[in-house]
Amino acid sequence: MVELSLSQVAEKTGGTILQGSPALAFNRFNIDSRLTQPGELFFAISAERDGHEFIPHAAEKGAAGAVISHKIKSPGNQTSSFALVLVKNSLNALQSLAHKVFVSSQVQIIGITGSIGKTTAKEFTYSLLSQGFRVLKSEGNFNNHLGLPLSLLKLEKHHDLAVLEYGMSAAGEITALTHIAPPDVSVITNIHPVHLEFFNSVREIALAKKEILNGMNPHGTAVVNGDDPLVNEISSNWNSRKISFGLGARHEISAQNIKKMGWEGISFDLSYGTQTGKAFIPFFNEGHLYNFLAAAGVAYRYELPLEQVLQAGATLQAFTHRGKLFTLNNNIRLIDDSYNSNPAALQRALTSLMELPGGRKIAVLGDMLELGKKEIEFHIQAGELAARLGLDLLITIGPLSRNLAEGALAAGMDPKHIYSYPTADEAAQELYPLLQANDYILVKGSRAIKTEKVVTYLKEKG
Repeated sequence: MVELSLSQVAEKTGGTILQGSPALAFNRFNIDSRLTQPGELFFAISAERDGHEFIPHAAEKGAAGAVISHKIKSPGNQTSSFALVLVKNSLNALQSLAHKVFVSSQVQIIGITGSIGKTTAKEFTYSLLSQGFRVLKSEGNFNNHLGLPLSLLKLEKHHDLAVLEYGMSAAGEITALTHIAPPDVSVITNIHPVHLEFFNSVREIALAKKEILNGMNPHGTAVVNGDDPLVNEISSNWNSRKISFGLGARHEISAQNIKKMGWEGISFDLSYGTQTGKAFIPFFNEGHLYNFLAAAGVAYRYELPLEQVLQAGATLQAFTHRGKLFTLNNNIRLIDDSYNSNPAALQRALTSLMELPGGRKIAVLGDMLELGKKEIEFHIQAGELAARLGLDLLITIGPLSRNLAEGALAAGMDPKHIYSYPTADEAAQELYPLLQANDYILVKGSRAIKTEKVVTYLKEKG
């Protein structure tokens, strides 16, 4: 990781050292006292709670100093050895420090945005690029005004590339991220009705996603989903290099002759510029196919050999709560997609579930949040889709998902096969006795609904 002395931190953040040796070195930076490790520099960010309140806890866990925006006493029994840097605004200081660390490096930035699949596309991109480059990636979903600068502060001298997510829930947020780290390659996975609570239309979402193009290196490369009309629209006037990915021969990076092999995965012919190869990815959800194509587009930009792309694709793995697969007792298959949910992602997940061969298909679905005025309509439509697809058993969790149950009922699903519960704990306990050998279970919902509790319960039961 980058190593900075206290004096360098003060210089790069425009701060003043109140105490501590100017030569004291830091190579870890943090904003969450619960995750503090010995020797870290803690940034006291004021958000829902004032980060200054947690400096004593960070110090107890071994933090060697803190960046503060108002004067405080040395925490606990700490002496003047505990470093303190006073800045005007701790958040701005964190972002400024990350930006200057990035500028002083030789690393190129791959920025990934989109309504769904950002994290998976980032992980796939990292896996492919790691075949030929030394790559930093943002951890988890560190994709906002806090996560992105913390990721940049993990840069090391040997890194060639950094793969980062650029997330947003409001207009202007991606622009702010590009000010910290303007991408050299921008990936747009798709545009769907997500965060509509904060936007008046999907078109407004598209314009907010376009900010990653507006803020990137003007000579950089745009890697875009050519099957998405709104992505095509917002990238139509990109004047530098553009790589399109999708299904069909019209794209520079494409999947053709697709064969779904059930639980095992998907095989297809990968067109990679002028080359073509037989490809396989170990996922049954077609959404992962698009994520792989996005990653392949970035690999193509950096001239990674096709053979390495094919080899890496075959060994990709699903990630926690994002489509990870488990086999329980009696050959029951559990699909943990509990990290989040929205109409487009749910449609894709349900369709992929129903394409699996044999066994009953069960969906445990929590509320989809932040959908604004159309939230009830979206849930009803999802329920109608579940019924039309022939879902065998529907379990809903949360107040909004009662509308999902109503939609399924109205579309003809047997009411004996529909169950609704207020909490994930209740749903898990009631579902378990209903299970039969060879069942397939999809668990999906917005984070606040905690549908991952269903996954944990079923795994513990075996």
